Amino acid sequence: MITIYISPSCSSCRKVKKWFDDNHIPYEAKNIFSPSLSAENIRDLISKTENGTDDIISPRSKIVQEQNIDFDSMKISELIEFIRQNPSVLKRPIIVDDHRVQVGYNEEEIRTFIPRAKRYAELLCGPGVCEKWGTCENSIANGATPIDPNNCGN
Repeated sequence: MITIYISPSCSSCRKVKKWFDDNHIPYEAKNIFSPSLSAENIRDLISKTENGTDDIISPRSKIVQEQNIDFDSMKISELIEFIRQNPSVLKRPIIVDDHRVQVGYNEEEIRTFIPRAKRYAELLCGPGVCEKWGTCENSIANGATPIDPNNCGN
């Protein structure tokens, strides 16, 4: 399942949600300012980053600048509690699935979240390629099953 960490006032967050809705990709949106943002959510998020806090925490955040916080010196439990108490330090939106984290709205990078079968169908059967685009089974596939390249519909 894809989780998108958002802020209600964030325009990039709205763009990401719209992109997932337009592509019929299910997701769960979590408001970073909600009390439901758990320590486990934050631990999972941190565990999937490649560069630790650099990937998800904004150095331009007011509290980070004012207090000159050194995240590298914090224990993981301290870091998680700090984020829970100060969620505005998180960059947004943050998109997470089972294997990766993406921060921000970048339409090229976000395409990696499209299921493989759906990407495959788009290559074989797309607008201008398939006479029946829009009605053939590949163009309306939900990405849950592999696509038969012999059944493109063209």
